[in-house]
Amino acid sequence: MADQVCVGAIAGAFGVRGEVRLKSFCADPESIADYSPLTGDNGVSYSVTLSRPISNGFAAWLGGVETKEQADALKGVQLFAPRDRLPVPEDEEYYHADLIGLRVVDTGGTEIGVIRAVHDHGAGDLLEIMGPGLKATVLLPFTRVCVPTVDLAGGKVVADPPEGLF
Repeated sequence: MADQVCVGAIAGAFGVRGEVRLKSFCADPESIADYSPLTGDNGVSYSVTLSRPISNGFAAWLGGVETKEQADALKGVQLFAPRDRLPVPEDEEYYHADLIGLRVVDTGGTEIGVIRAVHDHGAGDLLEIMGPGLKATVLLPFTRVCVPTVDLAGGKVVADPPEGLF
């Protein structure tokens, strides 16, 4: 799936005629339809037509989904677009998919762990890091102060975490 990027997820049915609740992970949420057709993690390809904005996403029609039961069955399916259809990130911008799995080292070069996920709760991205010496995952703010270097080619990020975080 390295050539695919997760751009959204189906949150269930919307109404009784086969529309779905669609959650977009795109910087411009409406652009998810521009990358149609999208491939679900269930292996099925769907054309996407947005009908209207709703709370936490969009009401949307997916090609081949015509009933509420079909829409309900798709709840939780993640939708992927080919990377070559997405815009190239600008300098200092990264797709979350490119960060997940990168090694995390401190400014002295000591291995801290690996990025397990990237979370965005509205106040900025957080890197979820898991490592051999950690009892639980740790959330590190994804800011220039805490993560001064991202080396995608080298497969790592350099972290300067606040005192006591690790």
